[in-house]
Amino acid sequence: MPESKQPSPRLVASRAVQLVADKGLNSDNALAEAGLAKLTDPRNASFAKSICLGTLRWYHQLDALLSMLLDKPLPRKNRDLHFLLLTALFQLSKTDIARHGVVSETVSLVNVIKKKWARGLLNAVLRNYLRQADKLEKRINNSATATSSHPEWLLTILQESWPNDWQEITAENNKQAPLSLRVNCLSNSRDEYLELLKSANISCSSSEIVASGITLETPCPVESLPGFNDGQVSIQDIAPQLAASLLDVKSGQRVLDACAAPGGKTAHIFESTAGNLELTALELDPQRLQRINQNMQRLGFEIEVLEGDACKTESWWQGKQFDRILLDAPCSGTGVIRRHPDIKLLRRKSDIERLAALQLELLRALWPLLKSGGKLLYATCSILPQENEETIDKFLAREETAIELNIDVHYGQSRQHGIQILPGDHNMDGFFYACLQKN
Repeated sequence: MPESKQPSPRLVASRAVQLVADKGLNSDNALAEAGLAKLTDPRNASFAKSICLGTLRWYHQLDALLSMLLDKPLPRKNRDLHFLLLTALFQLSKTDIARHGVVSETVSLVNVIKKKWARGLLNAVLRNYLRQADKLEKRINNSATATSSHPEWLLTILQESWPNDWQEITAENNKQAPLSLRVNCLSNSRDEYLELLKSANISCSSSEIVASGITLETPCPVESLPGFNDGQVSIQDIAPQLAASLLDVKSGQRVLDACAAPGGKTAHIFESTAGNLELTALELDPQRLQRINQNMQRLGFEIEVLEGDACKTESWWQGKQFDRILLDAPCSGTGVIRRHPDIKLLRRKSDIERLAALQLELLRALWPLLKSGGKLLYATCSILPQENEETIDKFLAREETAIELNIDVHYGQSRQHGIQILPGDHNMDGFFYACLQKN
């Protein structure tokens, strides 16, 4: 496709943000539907993605700024203009892109969307922002929602749950997440892989938390990683890499990874025992199940992958109990907002109670599948107590055969039950772990 025929990266980004905000798509699906694949130049695709994610990251603040710049909200039929302005404000307020270029390129897009009448409107709004930027920034400081760029309901929960940490949490949520790797110890050691990265001029640092972890100084495409296609390394944040060691799997044991997609923890469990175990990965969603199979194929691992509902064990369980169960439960994702800023727009307060009920149901359904003396590791990428320590508390109150094992580590915060890792702790995502043993 000739360059002139390709869509504008800025227009792809604004359409993607609109699909997240108005249609409830996640950012990956929104970018795909907005035409990201049509941007055949990788630089344009990267530019569009960065504008989209950056606008989602700062959405609540940008929306507050725009409301001050408009006399009245744009009518629904002109919502596309609203999102063009939001993405432009992101570029003007949060990046070092040349301001005149942002204004002129954004204004020119009215021709593409066949709304030439809006040229004067967009030009006036954006130039007005540039003239009044300092004054407008001071005005939004009166709103915690705008300043932190978090929805009010979530900000309230964070303030109540983490009175001493909420400001640091929201600040971390607004940063771009680092790219971390998990070295496949069956292929080479971390030191050996560090040498491969050094040879490829990729700057990085070793994790102090897990022996398999590496964090890159600057994210790069997976194609640039030495040995990625051969399974020598996988993309995985440091926090979920803790699961394999906390699960304490011994060689020869029978292990279930429930809710296993995309399979990163499954693979790490396999690697930790050199494949000397009976490992089953369970996943309800057929498409996400395919991601497990793809990851195992890339790594060269052969494991049992089942499609099934962890709440309805009678439909897939054959009656043989497991020594270890990993339950990485569906959750709000509030610990990985820096990695998935669309969570701020997609998640609702009503979701939390529903998710907490599902998490408790999963625990109760899987517990009979655990052998006496066996261990179940409960994990979420949430930082909300309702989904974490309160869920464990409710489970322990009714399950007499369950006892909690202490997790004695030097990271995270010990809670009433389990440990909570907050976003940014040792440069990790937010994560919760609790270990239960059948007495």
